[in-house]
Amino acid sequence: MSDNPVFDRINEEINDTDVVLFMKGNPMFPQCGFSAAVVGALSQMQVKFKGINVLEDMEIREGIKEFSQWPTIPQLYVKGEFVGGCDIIKEMYEAGELQRMFDDKGIEYVS
Repeated sequence: MSDNPVFDRINEEINDTDVVLFMKGNPMFPQCGFSAAVVGALSQMQVKFKGINVLEDMEIREGIKEFSQWPTIPQLYVKGEFVGGCDIIKEMYEAGELQRMFDDKGIEYVS
């Protein structure tokens, strides 16, 4: 573990679940347009994912930005790796790259 307990919590989340979205709100009720856009893409693809509401935990909200060295939320992690924020996910989704990445990594879909 690291010297930073928030980083430890983030690591635990991204290592326990294949697809994790740090977002504003939750998958049923996103609270910003960017989070809603990523949830929409993942839902369209029927990917199983865990949403973590950064609005409920200021340590996570600030810690995830430092952890990923990425200034904005939402942030998508797949198999423990940072993929990107809304614009990157949207571009990957539209180009079919997100689907290929999920398939290549053996990501589970909703049955």
